[in-house]
Amino acid sequence: MTIGFRILPRTRKVDTATAERFRDIPVANCSDAMSRMFAGGPVLRPMHAGGAMAGAALTVRTRPGDNLMLHKALLMAEPGDVIVVDAEGDLTNSLIGEMMISYAIQKGAVGVVVNGAVRDSGWIRANAFPVFAAGVNHRGPYKDGPGEINVPLALGGMVINPGDLLLGDDDGVLCVPYEQTEAVYKAAKAKSEAEAKALAETLAGRLDPKTWVEESLKRLGCEDLTKG
Repeated sequence: MTIGFRILPRTRKVDTATAERFRDIPVANCSDAMSRMFAGGPVLRPMHAGGAMAGAALTVRTRPGDNLMLHKALLMAEPGDVIVVDAEGDLTNSLIGEMMISYAIQKGAVGVVVNGAVRDSGWIRANAFPVFAAGVNHRGPYKDGPGEINVPLALGGMVINPGDLLLGDDDGVLCVPYEQTEAVYKAAKAKSEAEAKALAETLAGRLDPKTWVEESLKRLGCEDLTKG
């Protein structure tokens, strides 16, 4: 086996029904449900017009500036997939643009995440198909390899295994491990419902945060010199 230049099978993946349940839950609440310990990093920003992303990860690791293996991954893509590309955050060359994204849409993919650069940013920005990237560059890629498909990736310290659940919205990208989707969904849904209730109470003037703020400051030993 050629390490660094290989294509592996994806042995399991989050199903579409599971992914769809997360679509209306803010990524921030899912992140909170995971103890705020997982994030794709602040550099992965939404490039599209807006809207949520939820699907199964099809992972690609590629040499910076080269998209040969990304083209192969698009050929392998299945409905409900999110194509996740790690190009080490390099912005020297773009790896994907309008033509390739249009093909991904035709294959039934539900999002693209690139730890690298994209181009045709105006077209991406005018459309709702989820695209997250580290930057933009008009200069196109090379197609020589090497690279790997369906291998673990680490973006901003967040590990993504093939078939894991990839979420995204205006706040960024989050990976939910395949085995933890049900637990995270229940906790994030409960948090969303609690937040909706708290917001309604706030807008009605019935929620006063003073008590918990004062108690926290006292517990943490904050000296308040404004009090006599």
